[in-house]
Amino acid sequence: MTSPNVLGDSVAAIKAEILTLEDTRYDAVVGGDFELFAGLCHPDLTYSHSDGSRDTVESYLRKCRDKFYVYHRIDHPVIDVLVHGDVVVVVGEMNAAITANGTNKELANNSIAVWIRHEGAWKLLAYQPTPRR
Repeated sequence: MTSPNVLGDSVAAIKAEILTLEDTRYDAVVGGDFELFAGLCHPDLTYSHSDGSRDTVESYLRKCRDKFYVYHRIDHPVIDVLVHGDVVVVVGEMNAAITANGTNKELANNSIAVWIRHEGAWKLLAYQPTPRR
């Protein structure tokens, strides 16, 4: 079940906005626009990785800027967008070609992204990928 948020936005409008933000955040890391990515994140972001490690927004951005993580390609099919007030959960996949700490990898993950309304804007609060293979 989904419900509009406290601002009265329609579920369809919220889903459309979140899907655009999902595209923007993935495009930002592939394109190396880490300032854009940072602007989409909640200060308390917990960013999990498919190897089980976790980062804060600061530690993740530092790794990206230092080229510990280099994203070459990401596709992210969405299976469902669950809207509950000012919390949205995006259920889907994250398939990518990356370099992590100098090692090239192909990722095939299921994923969950949690967005919340924070100071009038949608912000990424949590991300969790789970390897499919």
